[in-house]
Amino acid sequence: MIDKHRAAESDSQAVHRRAEELDALDAILPFDRRDQLAALLTDDDVATLKHLAAEGMGDNTLRALASDLGYLEAWCQLATGSPLPWPAPESLLLKFVAHHLWDPVKRAEDPAHGMPADVEVGLRAEHLLKADGPHAPGTVRRRLTSWSILTRWRGLIGAFAAPSLKSALRLAVRASARPRERKSRKAVTGEVLAKLLETCASDRLVDVRDRALLLTAFASGGRRRSEVAGLRVADLVDEEPVQTDPSDVSSPPLPCLSIRLGRTETMTHDDDEHVLLIGRPVSALKHWLAEVQINDGPVFRRIDQWGNLDRRALTPQSVNLILKSRCKQAGLDPALFSAHGLRSGYLTEAANRGVSLPEAMQQSLHKSVTQAASYYNNAERKNGRAARLIV
Repeated sequence: MIDKHRAAESDSQAVHRRAEELDALDAILPFDRRDQLAALLTDDDVATLKHLAAEGMGDNTLRALASDLGYLEAWCQLATGSPLPWPAPESLLLKFVAHHLWDPVKRAEDPAHGMPADVEVGLRAEHLLKADGPHAPGTVRRRLTSWSILTRWRGLIGAFAAPSLKSALRLAVRASARPRERKSRKAVTGEVLAKLLETCASDRLVDVRDRALLLTAFASGGRRRSEVAGLRVADLVDEEPVQTDPSDVSSPPLPCLSIRLGRTETMTHDDDEHVLLIGRPVSALKHWLAEVQINDGPVFRRIDQWGNLDRRALTPQSVNLILKSRCKQAGLDPALFSAHGLRSGYLTEAANRGVSLPEAMQQSLHKSVTQAASYYNNAERKNGRAARLIV
């Protein structure tokens, strides 16, 4: 009995120690998941993450690696009864594919097909599994890629290039095929944004913050929710005012500032990315900072139910919930919108206003023309003549 008590106490101390070590990665790991990750990850896992942070790996990439690693550790423990081995044998990689990409038709005939029920129940209990049905192929590939990266950083060689794994992935994706859903079913265009801003027109602190957040996120090119949550005062640089009409030097001046985004997830070089913010969004952002006297640290912070400002930054999930809450207040269906709608909405609005795709991409920082054009072209086609030959 004493030995069991000592073992439990030792485990608790180890989890607490890992949580403290993860606190050193405060700017990278989501605050609300730190305790959960501390319980899922091993000491070696935490050491690897700290090493990657010291090596200058991008915050978004490191955040994704930590999340994927926590999921893999939990899945492996439930599926095999043991912690994640390094390097993982080929059989374990194939098991991961089989558990996450399966044929819904065959599953209806054979309940044992796909992820075992006890594994699924365990992952749902940890709030690590939310989707019904097989995983999205992109999610499975991303987690395998994270697994491979972490294996290489440990100086080990995995079986991720094995022909059997490639073949299993190809066949499994075909069997579990499902229509790809947009991250936000509807774009937050200028018209939608105007309705959201109407809901935060008062001088309440939460309204001042949300107004600045929405305008900044949209006007800066449709920033990702992680970029909005991670924005810090040191990333804001005042620029010389610009003319309302660039071709008319006598037109009224507009405030301007640049936002340094650091290394984004799509960057292929070491230079920091930055975008410009001009006019009303600058005024809203500066009003928020002045109102709460924020001179350093996170720009967008939590506000409790009594209207008190927290020192902690908003989480990416909080940014998403804020947008959905404002949609509901505006009489829109929040299920149709997510924070990514600001990103797709920016490009859609650019197309509606006749801004060229290359110019819009300079602000949105999309590296893939194909991806950016998927939003841009849809709006352009609706405004064009090709579909109006017979009306």
